[in-house]
Amino acid sequence: MYNFLMSIIWIDSVLIIISVLMQPAKTNDAMSSLTGGADDLFAHAKPRGFEAFMQKVTVVLGVIFFVTALALVWLSSH
Repeated sequence: MYNFLMSIIWIDSVLIIISVLMQPAKTNDAMSSLTGGADDLFAHAKPRGFEAFMQKVTVVLGVIFFVTALALVWLSSH
C-alpha cells in the first residue's frame, strides 16, 4: 500500500508541475508602469475556456496530493 501511495504522489507531483506551467502568466510587465496601469481595469475578469479548465485541474490535483500525503503520514504512523 505504501508503494502504491508513493507512486500516486510522484505521478501527481509531476502532473501538478505540468498543469501550473501550462497556465497563462498573470504578471505585470514594464509596459503597465508606462501606461499608468490602464490594463488593471480588465485584470479581474473571470477566467474562461482553457484558463478556467487548467485552474480546476490544478485544484483537483492539489487535493489529490494533499489527501495522498495525509494517507502516507497515517500509514507510516501505524
